[in-house]
Amino acid sequence: MDIIRDESVKRKKRRTRILIGAAGVVAVLVVTFIVSGLKPAAPPVEYSTIWPDTVKRGSMMRQVRGLGSLVPIPEDVRVIPAETDVRVDRILILPGTPVKPDSIIMELSNPQVAQEALAADLDLKSAEAEFHNTKAKVDSDLISLRAGAATVEADYENAKRDYEANIELNKIGVLSGSALKTSASKARELETRNKLEQERIAESTKAVETQLAVQQANIDQKRAMAGLKHRLLDALKVRAGITGVLQELPLQVGQRAAQGTILAKVVQPEHLKAELKIPETQAKDIVDQLPAEIDTHNGIVKGYVSRIDPASQNGTVTVDVTLTEPPPKGARPDLSVDGTITLEKLDNVLYVGRPAFGQEKSTVGMFKIDPDGKGATRVPVELGRSSVNTIEVVRGLKEGDQVILSDMTRYDNQERITLTH
Repeated sequence: MDIIRDESVKRKKRRTRILIGAAGVVAVLVVTFIVSGLKPAAPPVEYSTIWPDTVKRGSMMRQVRGLGSLVPIPEDVRVIPAETDVRVDRILILPGTPVKPDSIIMELSNPQVAQEALAADLDLKSAEAEFHNTKAKVDSDLISLRAGAATVEADYENAKRDYEANIELNKIGVLSGSALKTSASKARELETRNKLEQERIAESTKAVETQLAVQQANIDQKRAMAGLKHRLLDALKVRAGITGVLQELPLQVGQRAAQGTILAKVVQPEHLKAELKIPETQAKDIVDQLPAEIDTHNGIVKGYVSRIDPASQNGTVTVDVTLTEPPPKGARPDLSVDGTITLEKLDNVLYVGRPAFGQEKSTVGMFKIDPDGKGATRVPVELGRSSVNTIEVVRGLKEGDQVILSDMTRYDNQERITLTH
């Protein structure tokens, strides 16, 4: 009887343990189900690390911005090339020095240029001497012709008077008709000779003029060549040519330079323009004459768009801005500047600061801050036209809403965050 009671007790204990285990499993399943149904806790974000902004309504200036530099206006730049193969003997002025048109920047040497200039002078003098010699000879010949012609003309005048006198004598019967005819023939002969002599003088005069013109052309050619050689000789003293500042001087004393090598560059620093590099995605709305402001980091200068490069390079478009105000002191070529171009003014639009990853005419998710400032919820926002620092809000936000503009990409899988102070 004792053995039967022990087995009954054991069965009861086994059944109790099974029930307790089953209850535990059910409890674990229930807790797991409840926990899985709970939303994950919103991740905390330190408020001081975000960049908040408030949605506003009003006027918004559409602007684009680009980096660039001040460059000289082409017509106010003088680039001085080497006229011949030269050697630098002396450098008298260094870059950054103000210069005048007759300021000598450097002295060059080329013995061949000096020799050719001397030879050209001698050729010119030889041509001039030949001209004077030829002129003296043809003038002498022409004088001889005119002297002979004068004698014939005098004989003709005498023969004509004799003939006229013989006519009167023949009328009164003093002179025979045969003698009258003889005097008439002589007068006609001398008249013909006189005309021939005059024609001969005229033709000789034309020949003389032609001959002298050929000689004069030769002189002009020699003079032009001598002038060229002397210009090349004078170019060995490199002058600034304009009033301005010496910007570049790439050569050193003793260095040789081939013909065409740039010796120096002179600019007028008060005549500058800005050359901006605008991202090609923002340059599509830029047109001529749009107002612009150039920040030289020593003052802001107003200007306007004067040229837009038709091609883009490395993702940017070059835009020239002509300055309408004198640049501030210290402005110089190649000075780095920031430029802002105003595209248009938008009236009565909803706008907000430009988010870190918000492109115009796109829909993005932005965290809208709760009124109590303790959290933020992601909302879809449709963006419109953009500017440098602001962007138009088409829908998704209303005036007075506060949103986070800073980069929140690490919370892309979160619909809500908690803001801690």
